[in-house]
Amino acid sequence: MHRVAEHIAAHADAPLPLAALAREAGMSATHLQRTFTQVIGVSPKAYQSAQRLERFKRRLRDGEAVLDATFGAGYGSTSRVYEQVTGGLGMTPSAYRSGGAGEIITYAVRETGLGLLLMAATARGVCLVEFGESEAALVERLGAEFPQATLEPAGEAARAPLDAWMAALDAHMVEGAPRPELPLDVRGTAFQVKVWRFLMHLKPGEVVSYTELAAGIGHPRAVRAVGTACGANRIAVLIPCHRALRGDGSLGGYRWGLDRKRVLLDRERRAR
Repeated sequence: MHRVAEHIAAHADAPLPLAALAREAGMSATHLQRTFTQVIGVSPKAYQSAQRLERFKRRLRDGEAVLDATFGAGYGSTSRVYEQVTGGLGMTPSAYRSGGAGEIITYAVRETGLGLLLMAATARGVCLVEFGESEAALVERLGAEFPQATLEPAGEAARAPLDAWMAALDAHMVEGAPRPELPLDVRGTAFQVKVWRFLMHLKPGEVVSYTELAAGIGHPRAVRAVGTACGANRIAVLIPCHRALRGDGSLGGYRWGLDRKRVLLDRERRAR
């Protein structure tokens, strides 16, 4: 199945009917569809769509015109390209091509019980919650995805709500207060969003193994893909990827450090 995935990635810009992929794999179309979805986590069609979108994004980042990137990535026409790709970009293709130009991201930084924290938000909601060693490093990470976006330190109008949101998150992390229900601007693949939503429905102190998480979203053989989705989460704690563990109960990995993961789990368990 991983060889089939590599074949799809290499030919993402070409028509790849399921029957042709089945012949390439030497199995029936039904068997390929079922097995690929179990192992990779998404159907062959969804996987090709994601790979095609990545090609489209890469071409836009490299400076290609939207029209050239559209056809170069394998989209056959421009009539539906906006509705197909805008959700995966979080903005229009032209805005993404310009590195997020025109999008305003407001951010604030404050010290918390788990270290220095940056919270950033678009008009749609919180798009990043990140721990770091310095404000400069945190702002640099914020700007890495959309280098031409307007990054604004929270002014008078935005400072109060961001401060309130960060204080509520700090109280959740340190004192066991309920996780704040904040508007989120979640950007990821359909599979990643499915993983994150499952984690958000776990109760404080409740943990799952990566295997249980894969089964919980209906893709029991996509354990590795589940781990990758947890690592891709940009919104610390509000999307609680710290609640995913290895099958033997050990911590596994955590984007913001195992010490923070251990503290978060210990405090959640004590607060139950």
